[in-house]
Amino acid sequence: MRRHHFEGHYSRRAGWLRAAVLGANDGILSTASLVVGVAAAGATPGEILVAGSAGLVAGAMSMAAGEYVSVSSQADAERADLDRERRELEADAESETRELAHIYVRRGLTAELAHEVAEQLMAHDPLRAHARDELGLTEVNRPRPVQAASASAVTFAIGGSLPMFAAAMSPPGGTIVIVAASSLAALATLGALAARAGGANGWRGAARVTFWGTFAMLVTAGIGSLFGGLASP
Repeated sequence: MRRHHFEGHYSRRAGWLRAAVLGANDGILSTASLVVGVAAAGATPGEILVAGSAGLVAGAMSMAAGEYVSVSSQADAERADLDRERRELEADAESETRELAHIYVRRGLTAELAHEVAEQLMAHDPLRAHARDELGLTEVNRPRPVQAASASAVTFAIGGSLPMFAAAMSPPGGTIVIVAASSLAALATLGALAARAGGANGWRGAARVTFWGTFAMLVTAGIGSLFGGLASP
């Protein structure tokens, strides 16, 4: 009995993985930076939690809207390309067959074999053949606006809840240190897991997200201290 060989390619995860990693990373980093900045300005624990909660909700909604609009724009562009390709196939199928054959020749097939392959694919599903081989569009990388928006919003809220929980559990005067340390640990873990899920080096993924997380929190802490000092009598 013949068995089908299945390969779990990392590229199949690209659509949801990118949105999920971006949402979780932004949720941790933006919420933690906001909490650290407000705490550095001398806000009370209650004010810190209010500001952080507002930032978390606003950020999740913003991520969802931004992902939906951007991925929808990509989907619109791809649909326009497919519509144009459909019209070209209806107007001059012979020229489109030669165009497809020329693509296969550039990829290494002989002219005779390329023309034969092009004719067979055109007879089976011409639009799909041109979408894949001329336009580079496949089902795997098809834009999914709702999926991207949902993944970003949910993971942003989950990521943002971590520094919020750390802020709520922090003793007076320890908010900045505890939130920064726990958030950087979460960012490093997320960076490593995301890199591994995408088939990359986990240590490199952890290092780059930790570096930028540290930089962002230092900047917001500095700004919070500056404006906190200006506002004090």
